[in-house]
Amino acid sequence: MTSEGIIMKALSGFYYVDDGQTVTACRGRGKLRRDKVTPLVGDRVRFTPLENGSGALEEILPRKNEFFRPAVANIDQLVVIASQAIPVTDPFLIDRVAAIAESRGCDVVVCVNKCDLADGEPLAAIYRTAGFRTLMVSAETGEGMEELRQAITGKVSAFTGNSGVGKSSILNVLDPQFALATGDVSQKLGRGRHTTRHVELLRLSCGTLVADTPGFSSFDVDRMELARAEDLQYAFREFAPYLDKCRFQDCAHVKEKGCAVLEALAQGKIQPTRHQSYVRLYQQAKAVPDWERRKNQQDPSMK
Repeated sequence: MTSEGIIMKALSGFYYVDDGQTVTACRGRGKLRRDKVTPLVGDRVRFTPLENGSGALEEILPRKNEFFRPAVANIDQLVVIASQAIPVTDPFLIDRVAAIAESRGCDVVVCVNKCDLADGEPLAAIYRTAGFRTLMVSAETGEGMEELRQAITGKVSAFTGNSGVGKSSILNVLDPQFALATGDVSQKLGRGRHTTRHVELLRLSCGTLVADTPGFSSFDVDRMELARAEDLQYAFREFAPYLDKCRFQDCAHVKEKGCAVLEALAQGKIQPTRHQSYVRLYQQAKAVPDWERRKNQQDPSMK
């Protein structure tokens, strides 16, 4: 007899499935491998409990969305943690993650941590102006943590961001029972030591589900999956009011004459760093052949 549950953790070939009462360590059936289906943390699944206490993963139920960097599924919102103290987050890192989330129908919350150490307002203003819910927090002082708790309540959220920005520290403040390992930031390299080694879905004491994900670098971000170049415009929400006002229907919004997006940029209605990220992402996406994109979509190990 099969049971249903959600994958809370994937580690060393095992998928830890929570059915609401117990957590069962499951192995995937051969059928999943033959169909080239990769189970992800957050997947709703059917599994068969075995006599030895383990389980066999039989089926992955339909997903509302999926990501491979971070490797999660069925996420309501991505909480992108950033910092203006060491390490300083490049806005491009946020923009790439946000663009991927927007293309998956997943909401985005931008959370600027370490505001007790450096003024995060200039960075926060970029995303507030672009229409994102943007929070200023400090895991050290507790500033903004209650607002963050409210922002994630009742939703399945994935915490992501570049290494060292304080994802695990924030989760420890939200629910001290986790006691997640945290690491110091290298002063020489300006980035954190990876303390989260795998994706894990955590259940806060209030019942909210949060995925803690490994930190990424600029290199990792450049390897993330991305929409086709012509679809990328829809992943920048502040472009929306201007997309049907360009002189040319196939406007790329890069350097074309009569482009309403560029006009809005010149008028200060679109933040320069956001448009710079769009152009960089557009050029990257344009360089990826359709056959390679299809291959990556079919084989998550390529991502």
